[in-house]
Amino acid sequence: MSQGAHNRGAAQGSEQTGKGRGNRRSAHGGKRRDRASSSSARRQKRPAEKPQELDEATGLPLHLLEAVRTQYAAGDVERILEGWGAGRRVTLRANALRGGRDEVASALDAANIGWEGVPWYPDAFVLAPGTAERDVWELDAYKEGRLYLQSLSSMLPPLSLAPRAGADILDMCAAPGGKTTQIAALASVLGGRAAHITACELSMPRAERLEHNLHLLGADNVQVMRTDARKLDSWFSFDQVLLDAPCTGSGTVRAHDARAARHLTPKLADGVERSQRALVDKALEVLKPGGVLVYSTCSIIARENEDVVAWALARHGDCELVDVGLPSGVSEGPLALPTLPCRLDRAVTVCPTELYEGFFVCRIRKRG
Repeated sequence: MSQGAHNRGAAQGSEQTGKGRGNRRSAHGGKRRDRASSSSARRQKRPAEKPQELDEATGLPLHLLEAVRTQYAAGDVERILEGWGAGRRVTLRANALRGGRDEVASALDAANIGWEGVPWYPDAFVLAPGTAERDVWELDAYKEGRLYLQSLSSMLPPLSLAPRAGADILDMCAAPGGKTTQIAALASVLGGRAAHITACELSMPRAERLEHNLHLLGADNVQVMRTDARKLDSWFSFDQVLLDAPCTGSGTVRAHDARAARHLTPKLADGVERSQRALVDKALEVLKPGGVLVYSTCSIIARENEDVVAWALARHGDCELVDVGLPSGVSEGPLALPTLPCRLDRAVTVCPTELYEGFFVCRIRKRG
């Protein structure tokens, strides 16, 4: 799951470390220690995991390149490779909860940071080539929560959700809070009764960072639940659900990305797919009849996207795929959304480019 970068000024949660089990003496302590020592010795002799095979041209895992080449035609593969190799422009979102677009534009102008607007979303800004995130960190507008560093692609799921005033909304995997605060901002401009937003996050440090960002950006109508969203009680019910699911991040990697070379493994792909299926299953369970789920990932691989959605729809016969509902103009002009072929007609897969991260977004409605 790719969230917008918002590292400086965010809460620095302390890492939790597990406590080792101490040795316990007993009448049979000797045999137990012998077995433990023998087991420990076997673990120590176990050879280290073999490094992944990497593609020479990109420095990325070979299995990732094979998956892309299997799924996409040659021309689309070239577009993806070009996107992985591009230096991505810095983008941000004006936070309507703390001000407006004009204030952010004035702050960027005062700091001599060049920018251009995004026609399909007035709150979005693309900064001039060569601008770094650290150039934004020092702005008062950043420190005061009037803007949020966020990729253009990650702004799409809340726009697809189209939060309604007065709705009960669930954000299932919320940290660090970019999409959560965007949902709150979108709902706030509608007037009427405020939407009630529940944001789930399992990790304590990430939940603390989420809570900090919610406070900084003025999202006061959000309740944070420190829980595994897969285990939500079935008596919960929501009008709208956003599931920006954990994923391999195949749409956000860069060529010669050392972290991806180490961690983007087949084992990771298997694990996130299991999590995705469990999460979307729960999301559709707690969705009210007539309600809408937006499912998104920052991956461009079908097993995490189309395959998960098809599996979920087969399990939930009362649910159907509906149009993704992106803003008008999103496919026009120099900032047009660059899409890849998608096996689901009403879903969107975004190609990684200089301006966009690779992403998948779809919208599911529960009939009733």
